[in-house]
Amino acid sequence: QVQLVESGGGLVQPGGSLRLSCAASGSAFDIYFMGWYRQPPGKQRESVAHITSGGSTNYANSIKGRFTISRDNAKKTVYLQMNTLKPEDTAVYYCNAAPPGRSYDYWGQGTQVTVSS
Repeated sequence: QVQLVESGGGLVQPGGSLRLSCAASGSAFDIYFMGWYRQPPGKQRESVAHITSGGSTNYANSIKGRFTISRDNAKKTVYLQMNTLKPEDTAVYYCNAAPPGRSYDYWGQGTQVTVSS
């Protein structure tokens, strides 16, 4: 069983930055495929960024070059550094952990990011 707790959300002006953190409990974090998703107001949840156990990353086209996902296995934490934020980045951001070879995954409770002047 894995529990995920996101933090770091808040209100930021356009062009600003935020760093989201997702702290995981439980064992074997280092082998999990980790990801960030977001759900804008009135829209469906969408993929933002993912990182493998080996550190390979992939990003949604809408945030490429502005967001960076990283992980610290010793701290069992995954990060999302968000730069040059835009109003359309406003959403609830969720952390996801997927154990390899399994059909289930885990979700955090979400953290609100609001980009507004």
